[in-house]
Amino acid sequence: ALDAAREAVALRRTLAAARPDAFTPDLAMSLNNLATMLSALGQREPALDAAREAVALYRMLAAARPDAFTPDLAMSLNNLAAMLSELGQREPALDAAREAVALYRMLAAARPDAFTPDLAVSLNNLAAMLSALGQREQALDAAREAVALRRTLAAARPDAFTPNLAGSLRVLGDLCAEAERREEALALLHEAIGLLTPFLAAVPPAFAGQMVGVCQSYIARCEEAEQEPDEALLGPVGAILQALQQQVEQT
Repeated sequence: ALDAAREAVALRRTLAAARPDAFTPDLAMSLNNLATMLSALGQREPALDAAREAVALYRMLAAARPDAFTPDLAMSLNNLAAMLSELGQREPALDAAREAVALYRMLAAARPDAFTPDLAVSLNNLAAMLSALGQREQALDAAREAVALRRTLAAARPDAFTPNLAGSLRVLGDLCAEAERREEALALLHEAIGLLTPFLAAVPPAFAGQMVGVCQSYIARCEEAEQEPDEALLGPVGAILQALQQQVEQT
């Protein structure tokens, strides 16, 4: 995958050098892909270099044609924030995440149907960056806004956005636990499991990973609060996951 991504970047770099107006956007996209591949292999410094170049190209493109390229710049800033965070560069990561949120907020104000989902994702990323720097109240504010946005989205299109709402509830629940708001954390994670269970039951392979993560958070928060987990909640989940594991072992 990395070899293919590198070749794509090399080809598009040649094309963009000859016809920048036509091929610079494609080069920026390929650089983002390359950054992801490098990061997955633990090559964090080269990944960061690729992500930075992608942001620089999209920033130039968005300056010339904001309607066309501001969404790409915002996406690329989220990617850069993740790469910076992986290298422990938390302040620059926070700056990139904040800029991404600001751009998506502007885009969502103009076209809410198109960009509110991206704003919610970006707010979750911002919450993680703020939490990593110990800015817990601001992290909670960002996570709460993401939950509120995804509640609205899930109310309108439950099949599309309820799993995303469950993801934001987990983020907010874990942040509440860090702030020692244990009862609120438990309630949020309990809700997340309840929302996700029908999706797990319908398509177990698609939602098993997410459900395991939410359940791990819920059980950990129960232990911290010295409360027994809700077996009525976890029982059906455990049965589905066990059945899925048996299917995997038989194939």
